[in-house]
Parts: sequence; C-alpha cells; structure tokens
Amino acid sequence: MTAPALEKPTAPAQPAPAPAVEPDAPGTAPKPDGPDGPSGPGRTAGRIRFLQGAWAVSLLAALTLGFVGYLFTLSHVQEKHFQSTAYKSFRDQLAKATAPTGAAGSGDPVALLDIPAIGLHHVVVVEGTTGRDLMRGPGHRRDTALPGQTGVAVLFGRGATFGAPFAELTKLRVGDKIEATTGQGKFTYTVNVYGDEDHPIADPARNRMVLVTGDSDWIPRSTVMIGARLDGEPQANPGGRPRTVPYDKALAADKGALATLQLWTLGLLGAVVAAIVLARYWHRSAAYLSLAPVVGALLWAVYENAAALLPNLY
Repeated sequence: MTAPALEKPTAPAQPAPAPAVEPDAPGTAPKPDGPDGPSGPGRTAGRIRFLQGAWAVSLLAALTLGFVGYLFTLSHVQEKHFQSTAYKSFRDQLAKATAPTGAAGSGDPVALLDIPAIGLHHVVVVEGTTGRDLMRGPGHRRDTALPGQTGVAVLFGRGATFGAPFAELTKLRVGDKIEATTGQGKFTYTVNVYGDEDHPIADPARNRMVLVTGDSDWIPRSTVMIGARLDGEPQANPGGRPRTVPYDKALAADKGALATLQLWTLGLLGAVVAAIVLARYWHRSAAYLSLAPVVGALLWAVYENAAALLPNLY
C-alpha cells in the first residue's frame, strides 16, 4: 500500500514593501501641505502684513500719546522757561524806560499782569494773539490799546496748555482787582462784567480791559470774557496799531504752521532713517545714542508746530 504524499507547506504571504521615500536634502525645509497650507506663502505673507500693521498702529499710538504728553506737560515747561527769560528782559526794559508803549513785534513782552484772585503774579504779556504768540504767555491783541492807555485793552490767554495762564479766569468775581505794569506805569482794573461769544461785553466805560479765554479745558468751542474798568486816569495812546491777522482771532488755528510742520516731519523721518542705516554699519547702541538727541529735538519741533494748529485759546 502506498503512503500518501505529504503536501509541502507553503510560506505565508508577505505584504508588499512600501515604496521608499527619499529623505529631504540636508538644510531644506519640509514641503508645505499646499499652496496656502500651514507654512505656505499665503500664510507667511499674511503674517508679515499683520506684523507691519501692528507695528504701524503701535508707532501711531506712541506718537499720539507723546503729543498729549507734550501738550499737558512739556508745553508748560516750555512756557515757564520763556516767561522766566522774558520777565528778566522786560524788567530790564522797565528800568531803562525802553519798554514799548506803541506797536511792538510779535511775541515781544509788552506788559506784566497780576491777578491775585486766581494766583497770577508777574506774568509776562506778549504782543499778538496767534497760536504761536500764546505759547509764550497771555497775548495782547495788536489792534487794541495797551493796558493803562486810553481805550480798550484786549488780552487773550490759554486755558489748558502752555502754562494755562487763564485756566481759572471764570473764578473772577465782580470787584476783583487786575494789575498791569507797562512802560507807562502801573495800573489797576476792577472786574465789573462778564460775557461770552454769544453775549459780548457791552460796557459804556471808555477805558477798560477785556480778558478772553476758551470755554473749556478740553477743545474749546466758544469764548469766555471778563470785563474790568480802569481805576484812575489813563495814559496817552500813541495809536498807529497794526491790523490783526486772521490767526489773531479767538479760537483761530495757525494754519501757516502746516507747511513748517511738514518740513519738520520730513526732517524727523530723515533722522530716523539715518539712525537705522547707521546701526547696520556701526555699533547699534552707539548709533542710536548718537542720534537720539537729534530725533528728540526734531520730535519736539513737530509737536510744537502741530500744537499751533489747535485753537489758540486751548
């Protein structure tokens, strides 16, 4: 009897080998999942635009905050410095009897003002009421009489910035005294009437003073006026007063500062670019430190000319 043939066992089926994947060459970035995938050019460009926008907004915010800080802090320092220098100069003119009694140049000292009721003492009044003039202190409207002279003397003063000499003007009451010193002597006025833009002061007295400021310590929209009569006899008014310019009016903006502002802004941008370029070819810290005073001075000039575009009684 023949033995049955033994079947030869078969090997289990082996899975097909996976195709070989060539590794990326050294130093190459992994391939993106798609044209706008996680690392695609669309995502990268969008991130760059976002960062550029965020940087621009942050820079604009910093410049705006800097301007606000200049208005409410540094402008007071600037006005105080001018007042200190002008007071010494004007006292010297009074001693030598050379203080102006007629027409004077814009920004020149023409009087000293004292209003004890609101804490003003030995404040220098300058000629002119433009925004730039009132950066120095209270201004005398150039087409009116000087304090103490025959006629009406009109003085403007800021209420919020550049020392804010007339910030407390509305606290004056009937009977309060105003003293003014000019090249013709010392004169006293007594407050007697109030007014505003819609209700101008109507006083039949020939020799008097009108103090004008804004109606708000924010951006003023109207004016506040305080009227006072001269006590005693006035001095002669030589006349020959120049006409006012458009920027002399209450709440006027000195639009002539716009062109100057553009020039200072270009200078500031040029200084910033110079600092960046210099930092690429020199020690970064040394480059920034060397140009920081230049940038600071130009930024101050930009802020000052921007402030001149605000209402002159602000």
